[in-house]
Amino acid sequence: MRAHSLKTRLLVIGTIVLIIALGLTGFGLTLLFDRHVERRVSAELDTYLAQIASRLSFDETGKPHLGGKLADPRFEKIYGGLYWQVNNETAGLSASSRSLWDTRLKLPVDIPGFGKVHVHTTTGPQNSSVLIHERRLRFKSPAGEQIARLIVAIDRAELDRMSADFASDVAIALLALCIFLLLAGWAQISFGLGPLTLIRKNIAAIRTGKTSRIPLDLPAEVLPLAKEVNDLLRAQEAAIENAKHRASDLAHGFKTPLTALKSDIRRLRDKGEHNIADDIEATSLLMQRQIDRELTKARLRNIKNMPATRILPLIEGIIATLQRTPEGEGKSFEIECDPDIQVLADKDDVAEILGNLIENAVKHAADRIAVKVNARVRDVMFTIDDDGGGISDSQRRMAVKRGVRLDSSIVGSGLGLAIVKDVLEAYGQHLELETSPLGGLKAAFQLPQAAGR
Repeated sequence: MRAHSLKTRLLVIGTIVLIIALGLTGFGLTLLFDRHVERRVSAELDTYLAQIASRLSFDETGKPHLGGKLADPRFEKIYGGLYWQVNNETAGLSASSRSLWDTRLKLPVDIPGFGKVHVHTTTGPQNSSVLIHERRLRFKSPAGEQIARLIVAIDRAELDRMSADFASDVAIALLALCIFLLLAGWAQISFGLGPLTLIRKNIAAIRTGKTSRIPLDLPAEVLPLAKEVNDLLRAQEAAIENAKHRASDLAHGFKTPLTALKSDIRRLRDKGEHNIADDIEATSLLMQRQIDRELTKARLRNIKNMPATRILPLIEGIIATLQRTPEGEGKSFEIECDPDIQVLADKDDVAEILGNLIENAVKHAADRIAVKVNARVRDVMFTIDDDGGGISDSQRRMAVKRGVRLDSSIVGSGLGLAIVKDVLEAYGQHLELETSPLGGLKAAFQLPQAAGR
């Protein structure tokens, strides 16, 4: 995905938000689990305190004894992680579970109130951290009233282990959920941006002339965009049509003065003023070619629904016409073109291109002009070669530069190459000028092939 893609941006933002949300969810669940475990363990320890209090007795010396065993086997396993201890403050004697073995639980130096449960965290067997619940109670015994502190402790390592196991399970579950949500988000974004892709395809179809408007069967969110584009197309078409009419009016406006100039040229020649007549004729021809060029450009601004044009008849017609001109008379023409080759371009546009290039070759050729047309996978390659003097490398480099007027950079080219350049650019193509194998100039270009026509 591209860095400036809207889909990429939405996916990145969604991923960041999702990771933060799931991270906070995992942290919150782990915290809640820890609190739940603490409450559950605290309730369990308080239960053990009640059991110890109900089973506790003292002998004549005040030594505490626990009647029977507590249910949890960890009390009987050395360093099993669960411990109890009774400290008789009156007699200074104590008793403890087997799990404590030869150690004793150390309590903080304080005197808790009777009957209340006090909670501490302290060091237990083997320097472990233990959670302690204790109660200070009075008991009657043969030796008189006894004051004892009942203590139950659990190794915090077990709590930490439960928390770690839970966090690991939650992490795996949240990772799976994250992957699922990312895939779902990607699918949602792709589906949601589908109308924009459809608009892009419709605009491409408009550009290639396959359609003239964007269909309006679109979601409400992108429908205004499609309407604006259609309105822009209508305004552009109106402006182009207006420009075409103005260009046509301009051409017709020049038609009468140019016709008058031709009459003046004939009269000057009749009077023997051949030099002046030739100068005026050259100027009028230049004006006519400039008008033709602008009319061609006006027509090309609105290329739509391009038809298929067969190439060979066009070439044969152009050559037949040029052979009747003084420049083309007696020159040799070679044509290499399959009769079935067609291109997706307007017939007049193709004739404009080939006519100018072949005419230019005829003007500068010594004897031979070769026209070759080769169909490739998607396009058709055209080459026009002549055996004339050609042009220099520097002139060729300037001639193919965008925006350079070929008629002002190449001697003798007139406006023909400039018109060719304009027409090809309208079809997204360009003109290439090289040294011909025949020794003169080689002009090459390509047009899209009309496959299966």
